Amino acid sequence: QVLTGKQKEELNKAILEYLTSNGYPNTAGTFKGESGAAIAENETASMANILEKKWTSVLRLQKKVMELEAKIEQLNEELSNASVVKNPNSLANPAELDDLLPKQPAKYTFEGHRALVSKVVFHPSYTMIASCSEDASIKFWDFESGQYERTVKGHTGTINDIAFDPQGKLLASASSDLTIKLWDMTSYLSIKTLNGHDHSVSSVEFVPAGDFLVSASRDKSIKLWEVATGYCVRTFLGHSEWVRCATIDETGRMIASCSQDQNVILWNIDNPNPHMVLSEHTHVVERVCFLRGTRSKQMVSEADFSKALLNNEEEKADQNGTGTKKKAAPKQENLDEVYKNVRFVLSASRDKTIKLWSCATGACLFTFLGHDNWVRGLATHHSGKYFYSCSDDKSIRIWDLSNGKCTRKLLDAHNHFVTTISSSPRYLYVVTGSVDNTVRVWQLK
Repeated sequence: QVLTGKQKEELNKAILEYLTSNGYPNTAGTFKGESGAAIAENETASMANILEKKWTSVLRLQKKVMELEAKIEQLNEELSNASVVKNPNSLANPAELDDLLPKQPAKYTFEGHRALVSKVVFHPSYTMIASCSEDASIKFWDFESGQYERTVKGHTGTINDIAFDPQGKLLASASSDLTIKLWDMTSYLSIKTLNGHDHSVSSVEFVPAGDFLVSASRDKSIKLWEVATGYCVRTFLGHSEWVRCATIDETGRMIASCSQDQNVILWNIDNPNPHMVLSEHTHVVERVCFLRGTRSKQMVSEADFSKALLNNEEEKADQNGTGTKKKAAPKQENLDEVYKNVRFVLSASRDKTIKLWSCATGACLFTFLGHDNWVRGLATHHSGKYFYSCSDDKSIRIWDLSNGKCTRKLLDAHNHFVTTISSSPRYLYVVTGSVDNTVRVWQLK
């Protein structure tokens, strides 16, 4: 028997109480006669609704067990991919620093925004992050101390994106009020407003030199602005729908943009016409991100998933007479020069995928699969070995560029969709923002 005599007696009493209190007197009488169950007068209060209470408790426990099983599976997966790492403060070996990844729980959760957080960015020098929101405010936080710093306001609509200039002296903000504002980071005052877009401004980013910035808009255009004057010096047209994001590579010569039209377009900064259109996504493309640094480019170039495609493209170029003779493998000290003009771009889409593209050929080298909902944000890892993504499935994922595998998943990173992610190679932190109105800081361990 599964139940002891005592347990069986308690169960019978619970069933009898349920039948009696829920309007089944005939069934209760029959059950009482067959089972011999009886509820004493002093037990009436303690037996009230006892069966329903036990039933709902079982369901809650069952749900908890399922959540714990999913967590165990995630931890086992992390353990299988993990390497032994010491405390970051005592790391002597640079290789150990390379494998530091964010872990749960978050170090800090910042609350203060009254609507979804649309973008978070690190200051290039200070232990400061900035966040912007649909509440039309920009907030500043110290991610080491966990302290709120200040709030600035000036836009009259949602702020969709923010970006620091390379020196951290200026902050640019892009808004649904059709404007871009430049903020002085000494006075925290708006010093310039850039007008020219005819619809919501989706994204903004400074070029590496800091003298120009690139913006994307729902008016289907991308614009290049001179920071000193606030004038628009070039407009790029080619997308047929809302341009969600435009970003510039580390040389400052190539722009990548993505759109509601499901395409990624590459542009030469001196030419307002599209250089190359990349079309394999099957839904809106939310974000594009260039891989930066020699390490990332080398890893992709030497990865098994991309070798065949890149070699095929080289062979075609050779056959067409446009290729160059293959050179001997470069020495380590020459790698920076070799990869200086090699470009790869990542694109994140509502089709739940992330794609890696060669900017030289337009070939899709790899599709990263794993997210269960729209992929909203991308960021590069300080080592160049990995990159981060965030999604409406409420997770953060870390992907290995050498094999295309998901190295780590942070499930339920927020209580709602994760809209934005940013990383700091200087301080080894990651920060995210969400529809739950919070900003979370994750320390790499």
